[in-house]
Amino acid sequence: MITTRTAKQCGQADFGWLQARYTFSFGHYFDPKLLGFASLRVLNQEVLAPGASFQARTYPKVDILNLILEGEAEYRDSDGNHVQAKAGEALLIATQPGVSYSEHNLSKEQSLTRMQLWLDACPQRENPLQQKINVADATLQLLGLSGGRG
Repeated sequence: MITTRTAKQCGQADFGWLQARYTFSFGHYFDPKLLGFASLRVLNQEVLAPGASFQARTYPKVDILNLILEGEAEYRDSDGNHVQAKAGEALLIATQPGVSYSEHNLSKEQSLTRMQLWLDACPQRENPLQQKINVADATLQLLGLSGGRG
């Protein structure tokens, strides 16, 4: 069964430099009925103020997908890797134990708006640490599941 939730029904945060909406329990927002869906743990919409940054922090073993809707971001890790992503791009980061990650809004004038998803990492597969694609010009495709119903 699919449950529809409006933006007003989602968890919310306003820290001045960050405005966020949380689909599932995250940070200070907790709902025991909303702890994720299958391997999807986090689905957040976040707006970072111009020039704002998330300080370096570690993550559980997850793959983080950032869909940049507006603005441009830079991602850095404590191993010295860095990558930039702009509106219309999707960036997948395979987090590693013991590595910290930071994120910065590169613009001093424009907010950075993104959707962020955390997915359980597949233990049988090693992904590249960072993968970026342009999704702004992508054609839409319907995918079918092999062995699925309907």
